[in-house]
Amino acid sequence: MPQSVPSLPRRVARTLRTSLFAQVACALVIGVVVGRLWPHAGSAVQPLGDGFVRLIKAMIAPLVFCVVVAGITKAGDLKAFGRIGLKALIWFEVATTVALVVGLLAGNLGGPGIGMNVDPDKLDASAVDEKTGGGELPSTSEFILHSLPDSAVGAFAENSLLQVLVLSCLVGAALLHLGHTKVPAILPAIEQAQEVVFAVVGFIMKLAPLAVFGATAHLVGEYGLGALSTYGKLIGICYAVALLFLVLLGLALKALTGLSLWKFVRYTREEMLLALGTASSETVMPRMMQKLRQAGCRDDAVGLVLPTGYSFNLDGASIYLSVGTLFIAQAVGVDLTIGQQITVVLVLMLTSKGMAGVPGSAFLALSATASALGVIPAGAVALLLGVDRIMDAMRVATNLLGNCVAVFVVSRWEGALDTARAKKVLGGEIAFVPEQAEEPGGAEMSAAGPKSLAPAADPATPSASPSRFPDAPSSTARE
Repeated sequence: MPQSVPSLPRRVARTLRTSLFAQVACALVIGVVVGRLWPHAGSAVQPLGDGFVRLIKAMIAPLVFCVVVAGITKAGDLKAFGRIGLKALIWFEVATTVALVVGLLAGNLGGPGIGMNVDPDKLDASAVDEKTGGGELPSTSEFILHSLPDSAVGAFAENSLLQVLVLSCLVGAALLHLGHTKVPAILPAIEQAQEVVFAVVGFIMKLAPLAVFGATAHLVGEYGLGALSTYGKLIGICYAVALLFLVLLGLALKALTGLSLWKFVRYTREEMLLALGTASSETVMPRMMQKLRQAGCRDDAVGLVLPTGYSFNLDGASIYLSVGTLFIAQAVGVDLTIGQQITVVLVLMLTSKGMAGVPGSAFLALSATASALGVIPAGAVALLLGVDRIMDAMRVATNLLGNCVAVFVVSRWEGALDTARAKKVLGGEIAFVPEQAEEPGGAEMSAAGPKSLAPAADPATPSASPSRFPDAPSSTARE
């Protein structure tokens, strides 16, 4: 007797019940509708999105610490970790410079601010101060000094990723120095703590649809859609440049690793949609670390490159800043020379590295650029206040994909990428199985099979340097 096919409503219900992507997509649509029809209600549900972001951020610092320490000790080679960091910084600088140059070229060709004829004296410069809270971007020396923790607890309490990375490197180096005989229980404890963190992240991710609904409803309810008509040309150019930059990233990824960026986007579609819905790439960092590890990237490369990229590789923000600088110059009738535009690139190359975690950092960077040029009135930066939030989706998607591509490229450069496994994972031959908590009876909550996160468990994975913890149990070797 032929098996009956489930009805359409049942198939839809099953998809909504089992697919995070479908849940987040529905929440995004509902949030737009609620924010458009009932703006006050949209603003009232903002805490749903803010609460989710706070919960995820609480897990990022301990997760980065566990992944980096475990990665260093398993690789068994601190010099290799240093090479990964240096290669990551080189890639970040190249990618950021390309993003800035492409943005300036598009701004010159598109002329988003030409014809606006704005009188800067009539702009309210105090609105920018309110947006930035009167702060300023740190200088180079301040940025370097701030990356060094003055308190081990403070680094975690303030959720400072660079400080946590420094602590992680020191702890990993100490474990390598002491070896398994002196501290036999430390590495297993760190790996078990990592399992706990991933399980907590799994619990929090179940709230993702509510977070997307709250964040989207607030954005549409608070800011409306009117800016689309006023700043249509600027928005179109920024998004077009971001798309062009992602195409260039995809070509670079294909040439250097043989992997497809489009397949990676499909592989991480849930995380991408969640990041767009909450306007925060930090909300998906834990899941991205899991997916990159399963896609063939070694633990130490993922643990160092991805978190560092959140401070050093803001490609989307760089595009926005370069196009935005030309926009405000054109809007107030200032024609920047080639030399001044080169100055814009040089200034933004520096200021974009200190933007992470600073309130209103984009406006601070634009103000610093205007001051360095000396020909753009500082008050003209206020022109971008009405369009800044609409640029979030472009910045978040470009920043996130730029950092993930950096992980693949640096891993391949260092010989820490299992390309064969990566192609199977991105092609859908190996399904992603997130870390899950166990049911009371010991049964796994996921019905997809045994957990498998790290590429080291795959026979095709390149062998790492001999670890000084040869007898320590490894969570990445479980199948």
